[in-house]
Amino acid sequence: MEFSTRLQQLPPQFFAALAGKVAQAVAEGRDIINLGQGNPDQPTPPHIIEALQEAAADPSTHKYSPFRGIPELRQAAAEFYKREYNVDINPDKEVAILGGTKVGLVELPLAMLNPGDTMLLPDPGYPDYLSGVALADVKFDTMPLIKENNFLPDYDALPEKIKDRAKMMYINYPNNPTGGVADQQFFEKTVAFAKQHHIAVAHDFAYGALGFDGIKPVSFLQAEGAKDVGIELYTLSKSYNMAGWRVGFAVGNEKMIEAINLIQDHLFCSIFPAIQHAAAEALTAEQNSVEGLRDTYERRRNILVKEARRIGWNVQAPKGSFFAWLPVPKGFTSQQFADLLLDNADVAVAAGNGFGEYGEGYIRVGLLVSEERLKEAIARVEKLGLFQIPVK
Repeated sequence: MEFSTRLQQLPPQFFAALAGKVAQAVAEGRDIINLGQGNPDQPTPPHIIEALQEAAADPSTHKYSPFRGIPELRQAAAEFYKREYNVDINPDKEVAILGGTKVGLVELPLAMLNPGDTMLLPDPGYPDYLSGVALADVKFDTMPLIKENNFLPDYDALPEKIKDRAKMMYINYPNNPTGGVADQQFFEKTVAFAKQHHIAVAHDFAYGALGFDGIKPVSFLQAEGAKDVGIELYTLSKSYNMAGWRVGFAVGNEKMIEAINLIQDHLFCSIFPAIQHAAAEALTAEQNSVEGLRDTYERRRNILVKEARRIGWNVQAPKGSFFAWLPVPKGFTSQQFADLLLDNADVAVAAGNGFGEYGEGYIRVGLLVSEERLKEAIARVEKLGLFQIPVK
């Protein structure tokens, strides 16, 4: 038997390959400091776990969920957006419940595009965006994200032929992998760009709770006219340490939401209702745990940047997300440097080229280990003698 052509066209799973390398090193008995993962290291807050336990004990949650999610979770998503961003959301028409936002990002091209259509993707960007491209048999062009433009796409610099043929685009702020952030002015420019060229927008807001230095990340839907052209996808994985729970939602443009709901009517029967009740509790309860989590990541960021600069590694502090985007030393490619760190320092990082052409020259580091382990990781890098001149 052979795989379908569609499956054969799927890109290699970048994170699976990285995890395999790390697992092999651990199996050899080595003490690996894994900074290459995007998996939160803290537990889910107790009040969310308690909500799950209570809901799971209720026999009514043992039945099939409504296809489009329980009303309580859709309402909770709407209340969350009103409270956090002052954005009005219709819970019946402008919310799609997702088994993690990766599902929505991969199925959206299937729901909105035809084979041969073109979408715009950020470069560097989350590798699984390409999975949706392959499964939908669509094409893509890239929008370079470079340091000189604060890792924002320059719409004016895109060739006209690329703008004209694009039918959908993905953006993602706070950004994975660069840690860059966007403001409302950028989102307003995005809305104008999308309207001018008839492009549907999907904003991946996975790290929406994680902005540093006292600056709260802006929602795309706060831009005037945003719901006319697009949606925003919000996951509970990062804000509430619920990565393994696989729950999130999309909100915004009614037609795009209906497209997601319709394709999911044929693919899934939603999520275990008890998880949905717990997700509703997470969104509507006090947000002290989210604030504490953000503070934890900011402390870790500060330690990483301080220690890296101490050894002469000229790094830029990320403004959001739980990643840092660090330049590789001269004479190395991203993959060479990542391999060197794993092989010679027992430190695992994600090579920047795995996120796209414009990721070359960088590595991605996750702030997902303790401050002590971050210090130890930089101390191990220091012993390699690659950075000689202290950064002032």
